[in-house]
Amino acid sequence: MTEYNPKLATWFRNEPNSEAGINNIQVPGQAQNIVWQTRHREPSRYEEALVEHLEAVFATGVVELDDLVAALNARGSRTEAAALWSTDSFQAEMARLGY
Repeated sequence: MTEYNPKLATWFRNEPNSEAGINNIQVPGQAQNIVWQTRHREPSRYEEALVEHLEAVFATGVVELDDLVAALNARGSRTEAAALWSTDSFQAEMARLGY
């Protein structure tokens, strides 16, 4: 199974791609089902670890941003630059990652 959509990687630019869709007509019943349609690459180890921490924190019932940030820091989760989380850095990271 492919862990990301390889066609998205070539389309992941700030300007429109003039080739998007060319040679991509899908014949019913013959189209490849890509499980990760919206990924342009595999997640990094940092991203996977962040998801694990977020799932664990949300499982405890935390729903407020300040509490979430405090819980991430308490669990030892850090930013990609190894800094403690703040509400601003968390929101910026979620915007960067597209969540």
